[in-house]
Amino acid sequence: MKKLTFIGAGSTIFTKNVLGDCMLSPALQDFEFALFDIDLNRLSESEVLLKALKKTVGSTVEIKTYTNRKEALKGAKYVINAIQVGGYKPSTIIDFEIPKKYGLRQTIADTIGIGGLFRALRTIPVMLDIAKDMEEICPDAWLLNYTNPMAALTGAVSRYSNVKMVGLCHSVQICTSHLLRDLEIPYENIEERIAGINHMAWLLEIKSNGKDLYPEIKKRAKEKQKTKHYDMVRYELMDKFGFYVTESSEHNAEYHPYFIKNNYPELIERFNIPLDEYPRRCEAQIENWVKTKESLLKEENLTHERSKEYGSRIIEAMETNEPFVFGGNVLNTGGLISNLPEKAVVEVPCIANRNGITPAYMGELPEQLAALNRTNINTQLVTIEAAITKSREKIYQAAMLDPHTASELSMDDIISLCDELIEAHGEMLPEYQSDKETIKQ
Repeated sequence: MKKLTFIGAGSTIFTKNVLGDCMLSPALQDFEFALFDIDLNRLSESEVLLKALKKTVGSTVEIKTYTNRKEALKGAKYVINAIQVGGYKPSTIIDFEIPKKYGLRQTIADTIGIGGLFRALRTIPVMLDIAKDMEEICPDAWLLNYTNPMAALTGAVSRYSNVKMVGLCHSVQICTSHLLRDLEIPYENIEERIAGINHMAWLLEIKSNGKDLYPEIKKRAKEKQKTKHYDMVRYELMDKFGFYVTESSEHNAEYHPYFIKNNYPELIERFNIPLDEYPRRCEAQIENWVKTKESLLKEENLTHERSKEYGSRIIEAMETNEPFVFGGNVLNTGGLISNLPEKAVVEVPCIANRNGITPAYMGELPEQLAALNRTNINTQLVTIEAAITKSREKIYQAAMLDPHTASELSMDDIISLCDELIEAHGEMLPEYQSDKETIKQ
């Protein structure tokens, strides 16, 4: 029996979505789904839910839980990763509340920014431990990573292990359809070309029946900006830089230095920016799970429709050799995007089949888009360096290179903020060298 291992399976609803998709694939019916999580209670809940779903959809997969990660990985052909190191409490709360003391406000804080930086520092060592286990236990397995910060984690594992890996996100596959729906433009025979970095990939071309849709998109977007709506940051970026970005406005508000500014508080209202959005979502999800889990876990007739997540379709393509094209996060080896650094992780079209995953060469991005990508890549690369070298100085430098942080705080305040965050995270972070004085001199 083939084996698909899910690390972080205690994320019950997400696990149900991804593995529920796999249950609906005829090509994956001879698999064992190996579930692993450090939270045994959540692991048990996921097992109950998936076994109920298996019964309803008539799947023949085997579902097993493991409390030992190496045992879960033993013999795996595919590994899906969806961990959150430190959880919402205490780590995410720390990522938001301490920066607020310095006047630094965030929306999601899971990609770059000061929150994304510290999420990466917590998570990279764990990801490298998983990769080390895979090298020993299942060296031929593919690692499909869903955990953020996507670029930093995928970059660290791809550069510092021999594991075959691709990073998967949710934004590329819904970008075009959501944009056209929002602007009331029919989605008919669409051709699109998307490339960049995770959460900041660009809709480089969009055509319908061979006709360029960008002139009409920009015309309608400019009109829509006259009234408040949920996607104002992305429309503003498209207006000023010429192209639409794949990830949401609440994310992109904190990836750039233009929108969340203490000296211009009116921008928050003007662009409808939801500060502290991620903590609100976490609280709502926790409350909703508490309310619904009892009835959900007792539900005998669970149903599932195949989602837009890429995971099941990639595995299916590798098993059947029927190609599947998707937007994947991979190292920029060989200059897939030729005006971005080779060490960077880029999000480009990829083909999955029995040969594995093959990324497409995309050439140059328009220079202004590559420049925006580089501002985020700079922080990602130095963050990886900090995690690998355990250097406190590199943490400071990564934070100073972050566009939003650097636009709001002085160098001294950035250093003080990083020191507070390191102390607050305590055992959630590796032991960094105490070289605070070096950079202040």
